[in-house]
Amino acid sequence: MTKVLIATEKPFAPAAVNQMRPVIENAGFELALLEKYTDKSELLSAIADADAVIIRSDKITKEVIAAAKNLKIVVRAGAGYDNVDLAAATEAGVTVMNTPGQNSNAVAELAIGMMIFQARGQFNGKAGTELRGKKIGIHAYGNVGRFVATMAKGFGMKVLAFDPFVSKETIEKDGVKVVDSAEELYSSCEYISLHIPSNDKTKKSIGFDLLSKMPKGATLVNTARKEVIDEEGMLKLMAERDDFNYLSDIAPDSKDEFAAKFTGRFFFTPKKMGAQTAEANINAGVAATNQIVGFIKDGSTKFKVN
Repeated sequence: MTKVLIATEKPFAPAAVNQMRPVIENAGFELALLEKYTDKSELLSAIADADAVIIRSDKITKEVIAAAKNLKIVVRAGAGYDNVDLAAATEAGVTVMNTPGQNSNAVAELAIGMMIFQARGQFNGKAGTELRGKKIGIHAYGNVGRFVATMAKGFGMKVLAFDPFVSKETIEKDGVKVVDSAEELYSSCEYISLHIPSNDKTKKSIGFDLLSKMPKGATLVNTARKEVIDEEGMLKLMAERDDFNYLSDIAPDSKDEFAAKFTGRFFFTPKKMGAQTAEANINAGVAATNQIVGFIKDGSTKFKVN
């Protein structure tokens, strides 16, 4: 019998698992759960005879893939998949997929919520500012970027975007102004919502030179990955510009320095929270199970990333 392992150090909500289980079992597959594990050895043991695995932020390394002799597919329940060793998976003949779009609304709402929080002085009782009439730049116009743009327009913001991988016509159909470079985007906008992936080209690509182009009172909102930020450059900018704010749903390595020096000008959630809603939890989990069933039964490779 085909064995599907759900391996989640940070588990899906019970409601999500309750909807994932019948998808797997109605297909004639066996469901195995590994939740809240504290040591990699537990994952290595659980995955040893699994044909498929669903993960969240869990790391599927070369060692894990080598231990999984029957493994045919890994599905990351979410958009990002930098926690999976794609090269090792490809070498072993393992298909890797993500579930793009399932968490997009949740991430976008968090980004907008953090903008409001900062604009109103983190609710400190003093006068703040409004989002209406401000310019927001969407850096990477994928699923989340589109949701942010729609919400920002609802607040009366002027929306610009830069994404060399999305056609100008596609973005303009949403009533969003397209700019030709990241430099133009950052120099034009009081707010930037960052959605670029973490890869060899983007790591530490958002640093002092680019951020210093932003207007007075600027705010960067990062719901992408912490690795895309050049922390040294960010700290330099924060020190030189007392009008600059940085918000993220994942704390940088230098969070203690932020806390010591830049009170009121930053906010980091306790853990990565972009997808932490009941709806997103269910959507991503169910999508992952359906993709596994489609792959094993019908050979569907939609959303394959390797």
